[in-house]
Amino acid sequence: MKELIGWLLDVYPEAQAGVTLWLVGQDGQRYRLQQPFPVTFYASGPSTHLRLLWRYLQAQSALLTLSRTERRDLFAGRTIPVLAIQLANPAAQPALFQQIAKAFPDLSYFDADVPLALCYAAKYDLFPLAHCQATIDEDCRIQHIQPLDTPWKLDPLHPPLRILYCELDADPARQAPRHLNLRFGLLGNSPGASYRLALQPERPLLVNLRAILLRHDPDLLLTTWGDTWLLPRLLDLSNALGLPLPLNRDTERQPAHHPERSYFSYGQVIYRGRQVHLFGRCHIDRGNAMLWDDYDLEGVMEVARVTSLPLQTAARVSPGSGISAMQMLTALRQEVLVPWHKQQVEQPKTALEMFAADQGGMVYQPLIGLHRDVGGIDFVSMYPGIMVRFNISPETVQGQRPNFQDLTRIERSDAEELQGAAEQPGLVPLTLAPLLEKRVTLKSQLAVMPRWDPRRRAYQARASAHKWLLVTCFGYLGYKNARFGRIEAHEAVTAYGREALLRAKEVAEDLGFTVLHLYVDGLWVKKPGAKTVDDFQALLDEISRRTHLPIALDGVYRWVAFLPSRVNKRVPVANRYFGVFQDGSLKVRGIEARRGDTPAFIVETQMQMLELLAQEQSAEASRASLRRPLALLRRRLAELRSGRVPAEALLVAQKLSRELEEYRARSPVARAVEQLQSAGKSLRPGQSVRFVYTRGKPGVRAWDLPEPPDPATIDIQRYTTLLLRAAHTILEPFGLQEEVLPGLARPLPARQLTLSAESVRTPLTITDSDL
Repeated sequence: MKELIGWLLDVYPEAQAGVTLWLVGQDGQRYRLQQPFPVTFYASGPSTHLRLLWRYLQAQSALLTLSRTERRDLFAGRTIPVLAIQLANPAAQPALFQQIAKAFPDLSYFDADVPLALCYAAKYDLFPLAHCQATIDEDCRIQHIQPLDTPWKLDPLHPPLRILYCELDADPARQAPRHLNLRFGLLGNSPGASYRLALQPERPLLVNLRAILLRHDPDLLLTTWGDTWLLPRLLDLSNALGLPLPLNRDTERQPAHHPERSYFSYGQVIYRGRQVHLFGRCHIDRGNAMLWDDYDLEGVMEVARVTSLPLQTAARVSPGSGISAMQMLTALRQEVLVPWHKQQVEQPKTALEMFAADQGGMVYQPLIGLHRDVGGIDFVSMYPGIMVRFNISPETVQGQRPNFQDLTRIERSDAEELQGAAEQPGLVPLTLAPLLEKRVTLKSQLAVMPRWDPRRRAYQARASAHKWLLVTCFGYLGYKNARFGRIEAHEAVTAYGREALLRAKEVAEDLGFTVLHLYVDGLWVKKPGAKTVDDFQALLDEISRRTHLPIALDGVYRWVAFLPSRVNKRVPVANRYFGVFQDGSLKVRGIEARRGDTPAFIVETQMQMLELLAQEQSAEASRASLRRPLALLRRRLAELRSGRVPAEALLVAQKLSRELEEYRARSPVARAVEQLQSAGKSLRPGQSVRFVYTRGKPGVRAWDLPEPPDPATIDIQRYTTLLLRAAHTILEPFGLQEEVLPGLARPLPARQLTLSAESVRTPLTITDSDL
C-alpha cells in the first residue's frame, strides 16, 4: 500500500468498470488511479409497471443489481417506493437509461442523469482541485480516499497546476491564422518558456507541438479559439497525417466533442460554441468560457470547487447550471430523489390571488437630477439571504397556498417559527447557506483589505463567482424546468423582498433621510450633514434590526445623477444612473458605456468624460467645470472627422436573435449576416455579429469579411450622432442642453456654449487648451 497526498484534477467513467481519477501529487508527480464506483438510479410508478421493468432488466446483458427500496420525494413530501437499478460500470449507465426510458415512458425516473462527478462528490466529499489523501495498491487502485479541505475554505491550497497557454495570432473568423504562440507556466506564476510555431507546413507543426506537450506535460490547456477552431483542426491534422498528438493525458481515451447550440434564456438567445473536452488534462477556451472576462481562471476554479462540476465543465456552463448542480449534490447527500424531468405545475390561483402573489421586486422611481452626498445601501445577496433566513424552498411551501399577507410577519419575536425553520432547513436553504456565508465573509475581508494585498484579486474573483451563482438561484427557483423549482416559493421570496425594502424605506424616513430611489435590493438616501460612512451606520443597524437581513453601505457618493427617459424627460428610468464615490471611483448603470453594442471609441470617450467630471469634489463644482469634458469631446469629434479613429474602435457588436429568414425587416445585424453568408460563413442565433456603419446602401459592412472595409465609406455622421448622444447622457444633469452639442462637431477653433444651470449662467469658451 502507498499513501498519496495531492489534488483531484479529473474524474470520469473508466472504460470497463468504476472511475478513473487523476491526482496532482504533492510530490510533483501526476497519478492515474482507478476505483470501483457503482452508480444507482431509480424508477417509480404503478407496481405492475415496475414488475415489468424488473423482468425487462433481468433479461439484459449488463451487470446490474435490482432491489426495491424507498426514497424521499421532495414534492410528494414523503418517502415513496422505488425500484433501484445499480450498475457496476458507470460508463454503461447513460445508454441503459435511455433504453429503459424509451421502453417504459410512463414511469418516473430519478438520479438518472446526474453527472458522475456529482455522484462521486456526494459519496466521498471530494470536488475538483480538492486537497485529498488516497491509499492505493500496487495496481494504482484506490483502497481509501478522503478530503483534506472543504469547498468553503477561505484560502484553499491550490495545486501547482502546469498551464500551457495557446494563442493564435489572428481571429479565425476574420482571417486565417499563421502562427500558434505557446507559453508555459505554473499556476500563480508568470509564464516562462515560450514558443512560436508556424501553422504551415502541418507536419512540423504537429511534431513540434507533440514534443512540447511531452516535455512540459501540462495539466491545463488555456486557449483562444481552442474549442471552435484550434483543437478540432489539430485533431483533424493528426488523423490525416497519422501523427498521434497527446492532447489527452489519458492515452486510452479520445477527446470528447460537444456540438454548438443556441438556446433561449432570460429573454435573450444564447449561443454556445462547440467544445473539446480532454481526459487527464483540462482544456478551457477563454473565448468560449462563461463569464471569463468577469472572474478569470480564479473564478472558474472557485465555481468548480463549490459546484463539484469538473473544471473544464465549470468554465463553460451558466451560473444556473452551477446552482442546479449544487442542489443535486445536496439532494444526493440527503437521499432526496433528483427527478429526471420536473413534473410539478403551478397551483391554481384566482386572478386576485395571482395579482397579490406575483408582483416581483419593489421599484421606487428615482428623483431625476443631480444629488450630492448620497448613501448607496444594498442588502447583501437579498434574495438568497431571504431563502436561507426564512427557509423558503419548494417543499416548505408544499401542500398549501402561501398567504402573502402573512409573509410580512418577519418579526424576530416569532421565535417558534424561526426555530422550527432552523431545525428543518429546506433543500434550497441548505444548498445556499454555506455559499452565502462564504461570500459575505469574502466581502467583509475585501472591505478592510488594503489594495496592495496579494489576496485581493483572488478574493474579488471568488466573490464575483459567488455573486453570479447567488443571482441565478432566485431565477431558478421559479424556472419552469428547474428540478427543484416552484413558482410559489419564487413568489414568496419576492414578497419578503418587497416587505424588507419597504421597512428599510420606513427606517430611513424615521431617521430623517430622504429616499431618492429604491430598486429591488438597494436604496439611495441623503440627509443634511450626512457625508461620511459613520453618518450612515445608525441607519444600517436599524434596517438590519427590523428586517433581520444583512445590509451594507455600497459607498457614499460625492454626487449621483438619476437620468430620465429619452422619450419623455419627465419620466425617470429605474436603472439608469451614474455617480462618483468619495474615493473617486465611478459607478455607472444603463448608459451607453454599459451596453454591449456601443463602439469602443464611444465607450472610451464617455468614460473619459466621466473621469474628468469625477475629479471635481462636488456637483456644483462639476457644473462650473465642464470645459475639460467638452474640450475632450471636441477633440474626439475632430479625430472622428479626420479619419484618425481606427475602424476596429467603431465596431458595433449585436447578437443574431433568430434565423436570418425569420427577420421581417432587414435590421443592420441582418444585413451584416447576409454579407457573411454570401462569403460562405454561417452564423447561428445567439452569435455576435460585428459590423461598421457605412454610407449609402446597404448601410453596414460586416467586419468578418475577407477584405477590410474601405475607411472612406464609413458613415462618420452616424458615429458623430451616436457620440453626441452619449455625451449628452452624462452632461445633461449638469445643465447642458442637447441642441448645443452639435456645434462642437464643426471645425472651428472655439465655440461658445450657453448652459442652462444657474451656477454657470455666463457663456463658456471651450478650447483644446482646457484639456
